[in-house]
Amino acid sequence: EKVLKLCSDGFGVLENYLLSMMRECPHEYFNGGPRSSNLKFNFIDGVTKINEHEISLLARYGLKINKERFKDKHSRIQNFMLENDKNTLAMEIPVWLMPHEFVGYNVLFKSKEVLTGHIDILRIKENNIWIWDYKPNAQKEKYAPTQTFFYAYMLSKRTGIPLKYFKCGYFDHNVAYVYEPQEDSVLKLNKQ
Repeated sequence: EKVLKLCSDGFGVLENYLLSMMRECPHEYFNGGPRSSNLKFNFIDGVTKINEHEISLLARYGLKINKERFKDKHSRIQNFMLENDKNTLAMEIPVWLMPHEFVGYNVLFKSKEVLTGHIDILRIKENNIWIWDYKPNAQKEKYAPTQTFFYAYMLSKRTGIPLKYFKCGYFDHNVAYVYEPQEDSVLKLNKQ
């Protein structure tokens, strides 16, 4: 019901994708190959730091309220948000990118295997799809923008929703970093 409501304003294809992943996720893609969370380069500009962002407050509540319920911090936060935040749509969403879907794939990822990842938190707010990744020490992260960019890019490829409808961020219980993924970032990356 929550998924249906959040996807009702033009994101029906996202709803279909989420439902299909529950039934027919291509698990074999995730057995090897490059992972978005392991990418060690950065090419994203325009990342903004926000203290006391609502997602950091939700993380704080999740860490406290679910302390006895879940062992790890990711589970505490993800489950709290899924159960209590009206904008949180899903967690641990599998995404992938086929080599033929990205110019220069083999050179950039040094592989011919599928790039994969799991989005920590997926939210819809103000007609934007938000890709969020929880990082316990967000201020120390160097490559989180690259990771979340490729999550957005992969979900865009899987659903056909243009990248202009996505926003990305990573966060901890104190601070969040946000940016808008740009299609021209891919062009810039291909020229490097």
